[in-house]
Amino acid sequence: MNTSGFHIAVVGATGAVGQQMLNTLEKRDFPIKQLTLLSSARSAGSTVTFKGKEWTVEEAKPESFEGVDIALFSAGGSVSKLLAPEAVKRGAIVVDNTSAFRMDPDVPLVVPEVNEEDIKLHNGIIANPNCSTIQMVATLEPIRKEYGLSKVIVSTYQAVSGAGAAAIDELHEQSQAILNGESFSPAVLPVKSDEKHYQIAFNAIPQIDKFEENGFTFEEMKMINETKKIMHMPTLKVSATCVRLPVVTGHSESVYIEIDNEDVTVKDLHRLLIDAPGVTLEDVPGEQVYPMPAYAVGKPDVFVGRVRKDLDEDKGFHMWIVSDNLLKGAAWNSVQIAESLVKLGLVK
Repeated sequence: MNTSGFHIAVVGATGAVGQQMLNTLEKRDFPIKQLTLLSSARSAGSTVTFKGKEWTVEEAKPESFEGVDIALFSAGGSVSKLLAPEAVKRGAIVVDNTSAFRMDPDVPLVVPEVNEEDIKLHNGIIANPNCSTIQMVATLEPIRKEYGLSKVIVSTYQAVSGAGAAAIDELHEQSQAILNGESFSPAVLPVKSDEKHYQIAFNAIPQIDKFEENGFTFEEMKMINETKKIMHMPTLKVSATCVRLPVVTGHSESVYIEIDNEDVTVKDLHRLLIDAPGVTLEDVPGEQVYPMPAYAVGKPDVFVGRVRKDLDEDKGFHMWIVSDNLLKGAAWNSVQIAESLVKLGLVK
């Protein structure tokens, strides 16, 4: 058992998720004997604070991972594809927060509350799922285990922080301009230069990422495919519609499920969700108690409420799921995976 701590690298240390990773490592008092903070060449040389000390961020290069035990990546898929294999070559275990390796059959895709044992199957890289997928499967897993699961239909209401710091700035600027009666030119969302760009302030955009040939967006297909992989249910019926809302932080989801068992009640699901790891039940409709993104910010749990039985399908249920997309949807889940690596004795 390692008692002195581990050499941890954070790639993308100056970004929103990288900062949350550092905050989470600090709050969890993760055993660190050496810390390496990495970023693009543009951000190299800047400083960040960790445990009251200023740390200088270095440019991420293959040699940066010499001696690293665990590398937490959140610097974009192209960076992960380039540098994650280099980190593995040098003995590091990579926890990657991008979509680069999620559907690779040789890379476990992990939400610790759902499939922690899959971590043991890693070949150097463990993928962190899409933020919207994480909060949904964490809620559905205890239900699946008890009553089975045959269908999932989800509509997401996703915060702009999922598109990065520039998107948050744009929301603020557009909102202020509209309130002041000023004109503005949308310039950040979507980020592809050849795509139309729409106002996000006081708006709802039913597109996150590019469209696939089947009419679903890449974000929607991520939710569909990742859910099946994480839950080990390749034939599960899953459909998704993903929408961007003018909310800074906190993803919300309206989820409809069909289970296998009959005669299950809302109280039965409440009983499971109250005891579910990483899940907080907030569901007292008579007192207007239900989850909302503004109240989930800064909290690691997934919040679920509005649980109700479908009026026509006896095996159908509806629910409302909310979580901080930068925490459980990214940084916290990544650190949880690192903690599981230590707990399972997979990092020395």
